[in-house]
Amino acid sequence: MYESKHHDLLPLRDFVRRVLSHVVYALALILGTLCLGVLGNMWFEDITWHDAVLNAALIVAGIGPFILPATVGGKIFFSVFGIFVGLVFMATLGVVLAPVAHRLLHKFHLDGGDEDGHRAAPAGWPVPDESERRAGREVDGAPPKGAP
Repeated sequence: MYESKHHDLLPLRDFVRRVLSHVVYALALILGTLCLGVLGNMWFEDITWHDAVLNAALIVAGIGPFILPATVGGKIFFSVFGIFVGLVFMATLGVVLAPVAHRLLHKFHLDGGDEDGHRAAPAGWPVPDESERRAGREVDGAPPKGAP
């Protein structure tokens, strides 16, 4: 799904499209979690569908239930559902932030250096030639690391 380190950075338009698709996946995950919460509320508690939606939405939002469960099954469901919602929250963050993290790491890799492991000089800095690299000298005349 993502480009490898040997490919160029994705154009901005395609990157925005990728981020939006991940947001859609995250919204689908949240909607599925909300539906699971509504069905569990209606199954374990004797409440109407709109109260079940309110309860599930408040739990998914992290606020807590509006109508407290009265049955043992409802209490167990709310406990497990609350833990599940915490995991869904972390997964949703991962889904939404994955393209951004990948782009940052991909950009750092592109700026990381050549095939010998030498780092690329920042823009505007003098670039050492091969003889200076072999000698271990810095471009600005500073002594190499470990020199007395």
